[in-house]
This record gives sequence, C-alpha cells and structure tokens, in this order.
Amino acid sequence: MRTLAILLAASTISSCMTAPQPTQRSERAEARLQQELAGLSAGQPVSCIANYRADQMIVIDDSTLLFRDGTSRVWRNDTQGSCNLLGAGYTLVLRSSGSALCRGEIGQVTDLRSGTTVGSCVLGDFVPYTRAAR
Repeated sequence: MRTLAILLAASTISSCMTAPQPTQRSERAEARLQQELAGLSAGQPVSCIANYRADQMIVIDDSTLLFRDGTSRVWRNDTQGSCNLLGAGYTLVLRSSGSALCRGEIGQVTDLRSGTTVGSCVLGDFVPYTRAAR
C-alpha cells in the first residue's frame, strides 16, 4: 500500500514537471502574423520597451502580440501562457509601474464594457522587427 502511495505521488509530481507544449497558431493567425511582419527582420530580444514604443497593439492570437511604435519597427511579444479570449470582444489591460513594458508583467484580459477581468497572461521578451538595411 505504501509503495502505491509513493508511485502515485511520484506520478503526480512528474506530470507537473513536463514542459508546456507550444500553442498551435491557426492558419488565419499565422497568415496575419506573416502579413504584419512581411519584409521585416528580427533583431535581438530585449526585456523591456518604453511605453511610448507601444502606442498600437495588434492582437495576432491569444499568445502573440505586436506593438507598433510609430516608426517602421514592430515589437513582437509571445506571451507566457495564453491570454484566452483576447480579441474576441475583450482587450488586454497592461498596468505598467514605470515608463516601460517589461517581460514578466501581467496583463489582464478585460471586458471593457463591464470592467470584468476574464483572464490574464504574462508578457515575454520583446523582439524588434525592422526593415533590412539595403
């Protein structure tokens, strides 16, 4: 009996330790992402971007966000976890404590009409996409 309890505990612990599986992007979302990033090249990821660099958020799917900064640069953020329902009548509310958006900040998926929070996710690294130099 004791052996069974140990096996059950080990099984439970090992199931919690499995790596999260990447979410599969729909064909529509993948096409939109490719369209938004067409002609742009990825740069080195950074952990924070200035708030003024995030003046236009584009929702690709529940786990991919793009931020336009008023130039030809686009910042891609693949969230840690899924922002379920994002874009389906809901928006992501980011409450930055400073003048930057940073990896690890929690965004709340909110119904703006009622103010109800229906989920949350964590921002990942910001990858800059810019036009390749000619």
